[in-house]
This record gives sequence, C-alpha cells and structure tokens, in this order.
Amino acid sequence: MKSTTVYDCNLISLPKNHYTKGNITAINEGDEIPFSIERVYYLYDVPAGESRGGHGHKELQQLIVAASGSFDLIVNDGRIKRTIHLARPNMGVYMPAGIWREIDNFSSGSICLVLASKTYGEEDYFRDYNEYLKYKGL
Repeated sequence: MKSTTVYDCNLISLPKNHYTKGNITAINEGDEIPFSIERVYYLYDVPAGESRGGHGHKELQQLIVAASGSFDLIVNDGRIKRTIHLARPNMGVYMPAGIWREIDNFSSGSICLVLASKTYGEEDYFRDYNEYLKYKGL
C-alpha cells in the first residue's frame, strides 16, 4: 500500500459559474477529480452532536463536499490528524485511499455530498482503528 498521508488530502476549488438566477458547479471526472465516479451518495439530517465516518478505505477514493451548510472533516493517517472545515459548495476535499476519516460538527440542514471511485464493498472498509493502524504498519 502506498504510504498515504493527510497531506495527500487536497482541498479542491470546484468551478463556480455565477448567474443572476443562481450558481452552478459541475464536477467532471478527469478534470476536477482524479478518478472515475462509480457511486454518489449524501449524508443529511445528521442530528446535533452526532458524527459520521469513523472508517478508512483500502482502495476507494472520494471527493467530499459540503453541498449545503457546513461540517468538519477530520483526516488521520495514523501519525498526523488534520481538520478541514467545509462550508462552501464549490470546495471539496479529495480523499485518497488509506486515510481514516471522521465527519462531525454538522450545522443544521447540512448536506455532505460524496463522489466515490467504487461502488459499496464492505471488504474495502477499515471499521476498527487498530486494524487500520496494523494495515498501515504502525
């Protein structure tokens, strides 16, 4: 496994096309993100004080966007933890494989949009942090 670090989690500015009737942002695989999109999902109605994520992926890559509202994305490579606050729908975080992530501090009405490089597969997940560290050789 490539030695991925939290510094490989890049904040990406997505194109914002402004019109008098509102803005539009389009995300094209190969242009804004370095992977093909096989799955799109979103988290919403997250109760106050709850967090999501709490896992890592062996191969899956993602782009995480605050489509509405805001939240904190905590990325962790087993050595370093970094918090990225997302609050603009034209900004996203590229998540390479091999990073543990947690999402918390959801604002009321927030929507976390996720574009993923693979369809859901439980075998790709790290659900236990100690198993994740073992896999990373830490």
